[in-house]
Amino acid sequence: MNARKVIEEVKIVPVVKIDNVSDTIPLMNALCEGGIPIAEITFRTACATEAIKIASQNFGDKMLVGAGTVINAEQAKLAVENGAKFVVSPGFGKDISDVCVAAGVAYVPGCVTPTEIMAAIACGHKIIKFFPASNYGGVATIKALSAPFGDIVFIPTGGINANNINDFLAVKSIIACGGSWMVKDSLVKEGKFDEIVKICKEARAVIGG
Repeated sequence: MNARKVIEEVKIVPVVKIDNVSDTIPLMNALCEGGIPIAEITFRTACATEAIKIASQNFGDKMLVGAGTVINAEQAKLAVENGAKFVVSPGFGKDISDVCVAAGVAYVPGCVTPTEIMAAIACGHKIIKFFPASNYGGVATIKALSAPFGDIVFIPTGGINANNINDFLAVKSIIACGGSWMVKDSLVKEGKFDEIVKICKEARAVIGG
């Protein structure tokens, strides 16, 4: 499964936080049913590794499972070993890059400056997570960065929702947007997976998917 191709087709990357590993399967089912077969499972909880493993084993053939909030090589290794097909970090980490390159897994580093983007390019990466998007100038800044970095594409994350996602997707260099509005912690914790399906379908409808 080509990570970039799937991300470009779906255009939304749900940033998923799983506190209870038992929520993994129903949450993945909800994303698939809602038309967003992608999950960036974040390393913000103790069960992240197990959740990635369960998601990969049970949904690897029908959805793109990745790891998010990866901040060191150890987490990157755990993610890859447990089936993650892409790895996302809030900043750029050469150690994380090395792990992903060696494993042949897509790495999406967080960059907001030309210097950071150049560091990512030097390691062979062309997909950049622009985070936190709303704090660093959003659409205007991404347009400005796109001029000198014509081969780079962006996945802005942070402050994006159904009301403004099309403003970002209208920019040629933006292939998708990341967000958690469709998988809010409260909905997951309360087991409101039907509501998640509904929100995902609404999000797909907003972007014309």
